[in-house]
Amino acid sequence: MNPVIFSIGPFALRWYGLLIITGVLLGAYVATREARRRGEDPEHVWNALTLCLIFGIIGGRLYHVFSSPADGAGFAYYREHPWEAINPFGANGFGFRGLGIYGGLIGGVFAVWLYARVLVGLEWKGLRAKRVGPPLNLWRWLDIGAPGVLLGQAVGRFGNFVNQELYGPPTTLPWAFHINPRYPCQLPPNLPAGIQPCGSADLTPETLQWYATHGFHPTFFYESAWTLLMFFVLLYLARRLAPRLKDGDVFLGYFIVYPLGRLWIEAFRPDAWRIGALATAQWISILSIVLASALLIIRHRSGRSRQGAVAGPTSSSSPQAPAARAEEPSPADTQSRET
Repeated sequence: MNPVIFSIGPFALRWYGLLIITGVLLGAYVATREARRRGEDPEHVWNALTLCLIFGIIGGRLYHVFSSPADGAGFAYYREHPWEAINPFGANGFGFRGLGIYGGLIGGVFAVWLYARVLVGLEWKGLRAKRVGPPLNLWRWLDIGAPGVLLGQAVGRFGNFVNQELYGPPTTLPWAFHINPRYPCQLPPNLPAGIQPCGSADLTPETLQWYATHGFHPTFFYESAWTLLMFFVLLYLARRLAPRLKDGDVFLGYFIVYPLGRLWIEAFRPDAWRIGALATAQWISILSIVLASALLIIRHRSGRSRQGAVAGPTSSSSPQAPAARAEEPSPADTQSRET
């Protein structure tokens, strides 16, 4: 599949960029539905969206630039080509490239914090700002956005399919991904000598035959399927358990369910940036799961402890209750103390 939808002179619209934007808009729409369900103003979603895009791209790009993937396309390359480090759109055309999801998530969370806690409620006069209203509840708005992020990821991963990149090791499974050598791709690690790289002109019959008979694990489909499933799971839990959830629980749930999938999917990435025995994304996933789970447990355990402390002294079975009622002041005594 041609990664370029159409081109006009030096400008080209690419499927990858279009799919990312489509995923973002679908995720934002889901967030507006969640905001309305919770009694919040859905316009805040659209107002914050530009900030989330800007800081999400910055965070995702920084993660990619400072990474060290096995194919050498990370920091070693950008150190020699600094301009490429700040150009996420490619040598020509419009279509995002080189974005790390964990960096993008950090950037997006920062954008929500900036909007909810700093910008909302400010009135600007020139370069001076005056607070005229309260900020938003940050945890609540992170909850509102979390399910939509999963949906956006499910759609955006199809951009990797179009770009023929981020696939896994060779496989003969029926659902194996087969590269179309007529278009650019991430070069297969098992490409034998004499077989032309994809995107070459005048492909030989031997080259066409090799690509047609060699398949790879479609890791982008694995992640897309996982994030789509977790989108429905997180959305269901957010509504089904709403009376028992605290603000921020859905957001923390995202940082458990998404990394769980990324933990095993990353094992299919031969090009992954590795630290020791595991891919860096796997280390981040483990840390995310542990921290988010611990926070959920601590928040709800402390909540139950506070409820028990409040309920204990007021229990009707307490031996102190009759004495307390016997010592209740008369209306006259109360009036004299309040005067």
